[in-house]
Amino acid sequence: MPESDGKGGWFASLPNDSTTKILIMAVALCLVCSVAVSTTAVALKPLQTRNANLAREWHILRVAGLLEEGIDQSVLFEQVDTRFVDMSSGEFTDTVDPASFDLVAAARDPEFSETISGDEDVAGIGVRMRYMPVYLVEKDGNLDTVVLPVWTKGLYSTLRGFMALEGDGNTVKGITFYEDGETPGLGGEINNSRWQATWSDKQVFDDSGAVRISVNRSQADPLHDIDALSGATLTSRGVDNMLRFWMGGDGYGPFLQQLKTSGAKL
Repeated sequence: MPESDGKGGWFASLPNDSTTKILIMAVALCLVCSVAVSTTAVALKPLQTRNANLAREWHILRVAGLLEEGIDQSVLFEQVDTRFVDMSSGEFTDTVDPASFDLVAAARDPEFSETISGDEDVAGIGVRMRYMPVYLVEKDGNLDTVVLPVWTKGLYSTLRGFMALEGDGNTVKGITFYEDGETPGLGGEINNSRWQATWSDKQVFDDSGAVRISVNRSQADPLHDIDALSGATLTSRGVDNMLRFWMGGDGYGPFLQQLKTSGAKL
């Protein structure tokens, strides 16, 4: 080991091209950077969570047609009643705490979801949820709008969004996506407001109660068909699979049937 010259200690006396000195500097730099990144991540976590919640609320208000310029978002969101649904029965449940519920985490938790695969997994998401939040808007004592969280596998990413229905549980009011990684100009056109506007007034079910809403190129049924995105076949197919899964028996089907037969008890 080199002797210290008394001016900088043993480490300073090492040549700059010394393997030992290079390794020590690299390890020290990694430690400092990792501590800095970890500290920043922990410090910013509450802000990230708050911003994510604000973004979620904004999309719910948008798809429900409740956004108003000049009015604080928190005030507007007071019109929205967050409830949880038991997906097997379609009935409201109070067993889930809205304040602590995290949808992404719940999809990985056996208490809130169960694993599915093969033909059952139409949307390619790998799970069937046991409980799901729904967002209700009441007007004049009646259910006016119900907003449903939905997600599906696209071409390159998981598409996450909200679908709004009229109080009848059948007529589409709007669609919005808050997370995706699809190709801009192709699959990314799911965020195009003109395309989203074509969803308005489409009917989810036919007279027999079967899911009839579909994303396709044929447009043979104007009441139920939504035009597929040009040049984005797999993304369009993913959105169509989303509708088949979430509007069906493994999704919100039982809940929407409750709305049709007895109405939502707010």
